[in-house]
Amino acid sequence: MPPVFAHGRLRLYLLKLLDEAPRHGYEVIRLLEERFQGLYAPSAGTVYPRLSKLEAEGLVTYATEGGRKVYSITEAGRAELADRSAELADLELEIRDSVTELAAEIRSDVRGAAGDLRREMRAAATASATQVGEEDSWKAAKEELRKARQEWKEQARRAKDESRRAREEAQAARRQAKEAQDRAREEVQRIAGQLQEQFARSGGVLGSLAGAWLGGTAAAPADTADADTGAGADRAPGWAADLTPTGDPARDLDRLLDRFRDEVRDAARDRGVSAAQVAEARDHLAAAAARLAATIAPRP
Repeated sequence: MPPVFAHGRLRLYLLKLLDEAPRHGYEVIRLLEERFQGLYAPSAGTVYPRLSKLEAEGLVTYATEGGRKVYSITEAGRAELADRSAELADLELEIRDSVTELAAEIRSDVRGAAGDLRREMRAAATASATQVGEEDSWKAAKEELRKARQEWKEQARRAKDESRRAREEAQAARRQAKEAQDRAREEVQRIAGQLQEQFARSGGVLGSLAGAWLGGTAAAPADTADADTGAGADRAPGWAADLTPTGDPARDLDRLLDRFRDEVRDAARDRGVSAAQVAEARDHLAAAAARLAATIAPRP
């Protein structure tokens, strides 16, 4: 049988299936068998270890329902899917090609079996001619050959239908990947527009967001001596240490601002936020903005 998934591709396809809906391991195996029109079904020893590894990497999580683990994709898993959307589209094409190759092998096997059957029928007809008469044995052989041809046609029709379905699924996957990319691009543009509007209204929102990177909760005006003596000395140790400098300070600052925005948004979403907390956060951000502005452009 030709290879179905190249190295690492089954892992990506499992994330795709869990992105569609939470599923338990047996359901994942059944879905893979359906996607391949019954021509391929991975074993439990293939699927479950990969699900456990995805869980260890934080890409999926699970809940126990009725004594079974039901796996769900995490935000980190969705982020990996979005980053590898083009690779996922290629994977769908590979799956279509794999199904086509498997169907071709079935057709080849059917042709070979039909040829063997014809030879066996001829041999049987020759052997039985002396026992029951040449005419009767030839009729029987013709009937068996007719049945073999009918079976081959049915097998060929099923293989053709499977190939067509695989091609349609691959086309749908490409459309879905493109739509996902378009939605992601629109979301980025929408967020960028909001930031630009906020910056235009307040004149300091960009600095306010970055100010939280410096830490601290007390207000510090931009013209204090602290701005000239290392206002960033109290930043959280190791924060954003995974962001490798690019050599472009402006781009590095944008990446830090993105990290800050994501962490604050995640905290608000996970814990909730009240009007009083928003007011307090505004004070902290204003103070942090002043400190960052003084740090970036200190007075001579």
